[in-house]
Order: sequence, then structure tokens, then C-alpha cells
Amino acid sequence: MLRLLTAGESHGKALVSILDGFPAGLKVDLDRVNEELRLRQGGYGRSGRQKIETDQVEMLGGLRHGITSGAPLAYTIPNRDNQNWLYVMKVRPLDEAEVGSEESLAQHQSKKIDRFRPGHADYAGLIKYAQRDVRDVLERSSARETASRVAAGAFCREMLRALDVRVTSHVVQIGAAASTMDLSNLSLDEIEAKCRISEVFCADETASQAMKEEILQAQKDGDSLGGVVEVLIDNLPVGLGSYTQWDRRLDGLLAQALMSIQAMKAVEVGDGFKAAAMRGSAVHDAMYPADNGHKLPVKRLTNHAGGVEGGMTNGERLIVRAYMKPIPTIKQGLPSVGFPAFEADRAHYERSDVCAVSAASVVARAMVCLTVANLFTDKFAADSMGELSNSVRAYRDSCQSITKGRD
Repeated sequence: MLRLLTAGESHGKALVSILDGFPAGLKVDLDRVNEELRLRQGGYGRSGRQKIETDQVEMLGGLRHGITSGAPLAYTIPNRDNQNWLYVMKVRPLDEAEVGSEESLAQHQSKKIDRFRPGHADYAGLIKYAQRDVRDVLERSSARETASRVAAGAFCREMLRALDVRVTSHVVQIGAAASTMDLSNLSLDEIEAKCRISEVFCADETASQAMKEEILQAQKDGDSLGGVVEVLIDNLPVGLGSYTQWDRRLDGLLAQALMSIQAMKAVEVGDGFKAAAMRGSAVHDAMYPADNGHKLPVKRLTNHAGGVEGGMTNGERLIVRAYMKPIPTIKQGLPSVGFPAFEADRAHYERSDVCAVSAASVVARAMVCLTVANLFTDKFAADSMGELSNSVRAYRDSCQSITKGRD
């Protein structure tokens, strides 16, 4: 079983992570892990902070000579911007003499936040944890934390790659600009190649331009934008997840993982929302006898289910989408209240992205990788990659051997 724990604040010294339960014997390409972190910082509409940070993992344990040892993977991701926040984020109590100047003390005092941002964790977090400064809430609730998750997801993507499972993600919509491109006949490598040349990580060139224009207009208006991202996985075996208990169903696990990402408000698997307005005869994917050489004993002509039936993978391409609301920190500032008087005011503005949907596609991919990798370690309990690979291979062979009238 994989378990990820993260710690650290947005402007603290570093993000700290432990990924427990990772099998031994996997050769890890740290360049690929760091490339995922680089992609998370990219995308049109990001804030100036991305020019300050150059995210890279610094391993503390679990990896020796580039190979996992079976011990927890422990790593940090330094926050370079911390140098600009030394007094604000100081761990020990501030000493006026230590601050050294009225200017430094004023800088610290000016960073105190006492106006809530609608749509953020500010209000509920301050009440829940009995704080006096909203900064104590936003530093941890910030999406900066997702850098830790992206690194963990990258390790899991390395595991899935070793099991011949391919994963990618892309942007489907930003604001009102949406792609209508049919990707069902494209390989994941082809989709990823198209996304790599798009500033918004969208496989549809025409839609990419429209998305950029949406972001530019929102920036001019002092506003923000949300959108839709999609994660795709090919070559999953039948039977990951289970219908036997509510908390083992794959679609439920995917929804929880994706909804845990900051600003996500909805998740769908396959046709999801659209299927609710359709008839069963048009939604459910008919099954036909497979041709010789087909990987599975049945074939489908459609994939409305998105590769999940009864809480389990069915062997088809896994398709899951997450819907991101616009970032709640906006320049124009919505009506709000101040603390502690709770009198009318304007929402606080903190340096923020206009749009982070492109980055969210990378984070969503990471969370799906973490979820699916965990299901592999759950179904094929193994302490090493050799043992895991052998178990998965044997299971795939048993699935292929099932033919009509013979187990």
C-alpha cells in the first residue's frame, strides 16, 4: 500500500514528502521526475513566482544509485522564494533587535492578512484553527503543495511505465474555450507530443489559441479562469479496484484523489455528466467477441464508461476528467469582510496565477498515477519490482487465456 505524506508552507524553506510502501528495485530517472515538476510550473497564465522557483527533488532516503531500496522515498523541494520571506516565515519568535531595522519589521507587519478571499480556505481555516492571521491558513492551503504530489506521482509513473502502463493528461477547456477534438484513435504518445508544443498543454491547436485569448482577456480584466483537464491511461489490466466495498471502488478513489487538488469542484469518469441525460442503450458499451490476437476476450466499439465498470477497470482506456474553478485570488477583489471586526471590505490580493489549468493537468496526472499505482501494489502485493512485474505478467496471461467455454 502506498501512502503519501507532505508538509511545508508555500513560502517556507521547503516542501517535505514521504512516499511509503514503494517497492524496491525500480530504476528511477530523476530527470523525468524533475521534468514533471518543470511542467507543473509551466502553462500560459502563471504568476511571476514561476520565474523564481526551479523545482527539483532533493532525495533524503529510499533511493540509492538510482534504484529504490524499499525504504520510504523521502525528499524535499526547496522554496527559493523563501529568501524573500525570511522574517515573515521565521520559525522562532521575532525579536525586534534581530530584525535589525524598522524597514524589515514593517515588511513583516505588512504581510499580515486580515481580509478573507471568497472561494479560498481563508475564512473557514481561520475559524477552525483559531488563528489571528489568515497567512497561517493560506501558506499550507496554497496549491504550492501540489509540487510534492507531482513528484510522488512521477515516481509512480515510473513504476507504471515499468509495468507497460502508459499515462498522459491534457487540457480540454479553459474558460469558454473548449476542444472538440476526438482523441480516441490517437496513441497517448501522439496526444502528449501535441500537448508539448501547446502553451496551454492542449492537443487541439485551434482550441489552444482560443484558450490563450481567454487568458489574456481575463488578465486585462483583473480576473481569473478555470477549466477542465483529462487524464488517460492505456494498457491497464482488467480488475483493478473492487465492487466488494464502497471504499475500494476505482471511480470513487479517482474522484477523491482528484477532488483533493486545490480548486477542483467536479470529477467525471468517461462520459460522466453527459451520460446522465442519455438513454441506457446509448450509454453502455456493447461487447463483441474479440478477434484472434486481441488482448482481451471481448472488444468494444465505444468507451462511454471511460474504462471503469462496477468500480473496476475493464481493460479499455481509462478516461477521467477534473473540473477546476477559477482561482479565488483575483486583482479586482470581491466584496468581503475584514478580521477581527468583520466589517465590509475588499478581498485581499496575493500574487497569484490568472489561470493554472495547464499546471492542474500535470497535478491531476500525478494523482491518478498515485491512485492506480497503489491499486497495483494492493492487488499484486509485492516488496520488489521483480515480484510485482512477475505477478502482473502472470495475471495478464491468465486474462488472455480465458476463451469462450474454457477457464
